[in-house]
Amino acid sequence: MEPQAPHLETTVDPRALQRTLAAYRAPRLARSVIELVITVIPFGLFWFLTWASVNAGYWIGLLLAVPAAGFLVRLFMIQHDCGHGSFFPSRRANDWVGRALGVLTLTPYDFWRYTHALHHAHSGNLDRSRVGSIDTLSVGEYQALGRSQRLRYRLYRHPLVLFGLGPIYLFMLSNRVPVGFMRGGWMPWLSTMGTNAAIVLLATAMISLVGAGTFLMVHLPIAVLAGAIGVWLFYVQHQFENTRWAHDDQWTFHETALYGSSYYDLPAPLRWLTANIGVHHVHHLASRIPFYRLPEVLKDHPRLREISRLTLRQSLRCVRLALWDEQRQRLVSFERAKNPVTPPLSA
Repeated sequence: MEPQAPHLETTVDPRALQRTLAAYRAPRLARSVIELVITVIPFGLFWFLTWASVNAGYWIGLLLAVPAAGFLVRLFMIQHDCGHGSFFPSRRANDWVGRALGVLTLTPYDFWRYTHALHHAHSGNLDRSRVGSIDTLSVGEYQALGRSQRLRYRLYRHPLVLFGLGPIYLFMLSNRVPVGFMRGGWMPWLSTMGTNAAIVLLATAMISLVGAGTFLMVHLPIAVLAGAIGVWLFYVQHQFENTRWAHDDQWTFHETALYGSSYYDLPAPLRWLTANIGVHHVHHLASRIPFYRLPEVLKDHPRLREISRLTLRQSLRCVRLALWDEQRQRLVSFERAKNPVTPPLSA
């Protein structure tokens, strides 16, 4: 087994680093426009190639749906940067490009931006709202549940649910109605219903061109695959063995941001398609840095490459992790949670 790199608390001060990273926050308008263009155009091209391949053989179309889904993930990452106000210098440009991309990604931009801000504000805090995050219980919380509630949590954490049914529910159903925010004012409703209306208009236009059946055969696999990839990325960014969780009295934003988020060291093509979102520990510490400037940070601060680093191979083992063990101070599997920590023998 490949060992995970240790935390480097003694060499990197998160607060000082955050101040240093302020120098990377300024987006570059020309670069942002280019990044948007080289993502939108290939996505449209692969979408229409998938459509053109349906008559030749649906399996060919499904193969082409894979790169189309990859570019849809990249569009979501651009929308993500817009939500942080880091993609364009102008807030208005960020918001309107984010809203437009939300129609393609099936994600209501303003509502998602709000819940994602909660995720950034409370990530790793055992006592605060876990809105916008994957539900994670501590061992003690899990053991306090009844049998049916334990079964429900185990089903929720099953890979087929998390990365299969979960993305379908999230992007096809949950994003269509502001679940849990029924009394949250006008913003969740305006954002979700406005996005829904735009999705209906776009889908109607596409159906008039290619037909309803063909549209569903082409777009559903792309959307479902992109959703599964997106949820997987979000999962490994925080659900790894040496992540950080703490109660409110011990939780600090800077420590948890840097050491509670992973550096997902992907191969170069996947790193490009995912818009450097794998440099997540830096992103959580300084979310206003545009994704295309994150490699600059790693180049200038090479020690950050060793903090919470996960390779593609290592990340696959994160699937079994399900509970935060407060004694061990790490995420553990259901099986390991059954084995209590043996206290050291007294001298």
